[in-house]
Amino acid sequence: MSKLNNLRKKIDRIDSSILRLLNERAGVTLSIGKLKSKRTTPSFSPAREAQIYERLIKANRKGLLKEDSIKAVYREIMSGSLLLQNPPTVAYLGPEATFTHIAALKKFGKSLEYHECGSIADVFTEVERERTNYGVVPIENSTEGAVNHTLDMFMDSDLKICSELYLPIEHCLLSLKNKLKDIRVVYSHQQVLAQCRIWLETNLPNAKLVPVSSTSYAAKFCKARITSAAIASKLAAEEYGLKILAPSIEDSPHNITRFLIIGKQEVERTGKDKTSIVFSMKDKAGALHDVLVPFKRNKINLTKIESRPSKKKAWKYYFFVDMQGHIKDKKLKQSLRQLEKNCTYLKILGSYPVGR
Repeated sequence: MSKLNNLRKKIDRIDSSILRLLNERAGVTLSIGKLKSKRTTPSFSPAREAQIYERLIKANRKGLLKEDSIKAVYREIMSGSLLLQNPPTVAYLGPEATFTHIAALKKFGKSLEYHECGSIADVFTEVERERTNYGVVPIENSTEGAVNHTLDMFMDSDLKICSELYLPIEHCLLSLKNKLKDIRVVYSHQQVLAQCRIWLETNLPNAKLVPVSSTSYAAKFCKARITSAAIASKLAAEEYGLKILAPSIEDSPHNITRFLIIGKQEVERTGKDKTSIVFSMKDKAGALHDVLVPFKRNKINLTKIESRPSKKKAWKYYFFVDMQGHIKDKKLKQSLRQLEKNCTYLKILGSYPVGR
């Protein structure tokens, strides 16, 4: 017991030092906030955030704590620091406990003010009308592909992509019941039901599958219907007082959703960046090949290309492209200038730090 008490006293001394340093850090943060307010610079800097994480992860290579633990601790430290400055507000596709809400919390921490929205279009509107500073929206899933509604919103919006976030998705079966045999109906978002199809066919072959607008609404419906279950997050189980009948029921163990943080600011170069664009071109043989040649010539790696109908003219398409690099990089800038010569439309959606 004496050894244990001595170790606990040592932890107490370390905690006191950490607390002193955190407050010292907060004081520096306040000074930074005052400088930013004079320059009307946003308090949240995606580039600076990425640099802090990168530096800390490198410094912790021989440390005992895992990378995710370090990021979780500093996410809340930086969230608290933002609260001391001009704290940004964040809109997300709600309601509470959706995976988009979880992504927002993972990006900005728990100290900020969040506004839930009923649709992706509402998230864009909140930011465009400056009722919030940022919005969080899903853009693609590793198993189900692109979120087309988000892609379409960029066509008519002047908002920029400021950052991105990858969130591993764990779907849980939630219910008030204790046994699978008592479940008659399963509620969830249509895409989530598709992601858990094999598990549902194997374990609940006779249950009726009912799609609803979000996983959180599924949890709400489930709470009011005793023989039902919902597929949602662990956070939804806590939020709505439900039991987790089965964790991790997604068919793919590599189920990851990519989220975008949208806003009005241009993001500075970090050296590990991604640029997103959308363009259209004349309908002729070899047109797509011709517009992509400059990227090959300049050795720009295209990481994603997605086509969408324009909805304004039949058989006219827009192409969404992600590429490595920042708009300020010389070769990428040259590629875009050459691309523009062969396009009928080109829009830069933003340059931002690559998400981990």
